Amino acid sequence: MSRIGRAPIAIPAGVTVEINDHVVTVTGPLGMLQQKVDKSIDVAIEDGHVLCKRHSDDKDHRALHGLYRALIHNMVVGVTKGFEKSLIVAGVGYKVTLTGNDKLTMNIGFSHPVEFTAPKGITFAQPAPLEIVVKGIDRQLVGQVAASIKAIKPVEPYHNYGIHYKDEVVVKKVGKRATK
Repeated sequence: MSRIGRAPIAIPAGVTVEINDHVVTVTGPLGMLQQKVDKSIDVAIEDGHVLCKRHSDDKDHRALHGLYRALIHNMVVGVTKGFEKSLIVAGVGYKVTLTGNDKLTMNIGFSHPVEFTAPKGITFAQPAPLEIVVKGIDRQLVGQVAASIKAIKPVEPYHNYGIHYKDEVVVKKVGKRATK
């Protein structure tokens, strides 16, 4: 049996989980998320925990077992704590301006400023002049938006100019050297 799939998901106080026709709905203090579950996985609520069970030991069913358990766990964490990804903008003369909580204007070495508007469910924060924090309750959407911002200006390996994750290790390449 899947080690991830068989682990129960505790339902914290203030969170409600509803299962209706293979659709799991999680509602909490930060919002509501829904996930359609494959018919080969049964989701049940027992003693304040969400349990996922599979119909057989088929390879596909084992994979889906762990997947849906992880997705439901991320939904519970998302509606209670939320998720965030931090990005660093590095470069001489680079500037990031945050308008409201959902619009970024970046001057990052292009001939024009780049504007990025947050999709529904995502907010931005700017704790430092060149740091962007992407926040939301949907883990997949937070990661996708952060990756889209990072893809606007990938890190250049010789000077390390560009946008990268805060916890990412950026390796600088050695430039040309004169020889004797």
